[in-house]
Parts: sequence; C-alpha cells; structure tokens
Amino acid sequence: MKELPKTEGAPEPNVSSDKLRVLVVDDHPIVRRAISQMLSGKTDIEVCGEAGDALQALEAVERLMPNLAIVDIGLNGRNGLELIKDLKARWPGVKVLVMSVHDESHYAERALHAGAQGYVSKEARPRIIEDAIRQVAMGRVFLSETAAAGIINRVAGVRAAEGQSALDVLSDRETEVFELLGQGYGTREIADRFHLSPKTIASHLQNMKRKLKLVSTRELVRFSMAYNQDPH
Repeated sequence: MKELPKTEGAPEPNVSSDKLRVLVVDDHPIVRRAISQMLSGKTDIEVCGEAGDALQALEAVERLMPNLAIVDIGLNGRNGLELIKDLKARWPGVKVLVMSVHDESHYAERALHAGAQGYVSKEARPRIIEDAIRQVAMGRVFLSETAAAGIINRVAGVRAAEGQSALDVLSDRETEVFELLGQGYGTREIADRFHLSPKTIASHLQNMKRKLKLVSTRELVRFSMAYNQDPH
C-alpha cells in the first residue's frame, strides 16, 4: 500500500470551540445517524460531520478539521485500518476512536498499531461510548478489559494456545475477506465490496489457505463459518 505523504502546512484540529468536534465514519447511514443522535445535546461534544467511506472521510477532515474521528473498520473500499494510517500520516493531531462490531480481541491491537487511540464495541452502552470519546480526546488510550488483557498478554509473551486467535497470521485485508466468507459472501461479492478485482480476492484466498494450512477453498469457507459462530 502506498503511504500518503504528510500534507505540508496541514492545519491542526479546530481547538477554538468549547465543544469536542467529532467526525463519524461508517458506511451505514443508520449507524451514523444513531451515533449523531446519541451525542446530540451533549454540552462538551458535537458531531461536526459524517462520512460513508475512506475518501469521504479524508475530504471531511480536510474541510472540517475535527478533533476526533470515530471510525468503523468494515468500510467499503479502503478499510478502516487503512484510513486510520492515512489520517495519522496527514493529520497526526486528529485523535481516532474505532467503533466496530468486529472481534475486539483481534482487531483492537491492529487498530492501535495503525494509529488509533481507542477501540469500543458498537454494542457498548452509550455511557461507555461517551466515556471512550472523552478519554481518547484527552490523549488517553481506551480499551475494554477484554481487549486490554489480550494485548497485555501478547506483549508479555503469555499467550496460551487456547487464547490465541486463529486469525493472527492473516493480514488486515485477509481477515476481512475471511470473515465475509463465513457470512456467505462469494468471491465476486467480496471483490465488489472492496472495489477490487475477483483475481485479487482469489490471490487473498490462496494466501489465507497457505497461512492457515488448509487445502481447499471449501475448507477455508467451512473454517470461516465455524470461526464466525465461535471466534474463541
């Protein structure tokens, strides 16, 4: 992936307002609206804009200069992890909080490596989400107890076999393809979702089978379906 260069003279986030300016990035309009409504009326937080994909998000940040971006991982086209890397390369002062339904035990660490300051589940209570936003805005790292414990164990080298994720050997894109396979998506559907060619997805499948030591695509699909049902 070609890394975007830092924008020379790029403005820093708008800090003149008393309210924390938040950009919501999610490919589902209903989710974006739900987050906006949840935060409406807060005395210290305002949603300054919304974006449905990575390109819209980059344009919105350049135009609106939010203090913080709430980013979903499963975006169409460039995924959320790639977007986070782009954001941090161009506007390092913009804080990023990932809000997703993806398995936090696997994705939280990748989100932090990409440059995010926090990871919260979409299923979390509004109070938890609001707390995550405020913590990340203050420069602190926000993780659930489950995600934090998993990362600490990995850093300390205490990684029991039963607690190890089978997906750790896969790249970020391969992990997304793996999960979509288990949800019943075909190669062409996955290619359309990410705006890639079926040939590129087929290459991902070959790499995944090699890394997971599986012989056929059928085995890969069965494994993905089983993992989606019980990711641990």
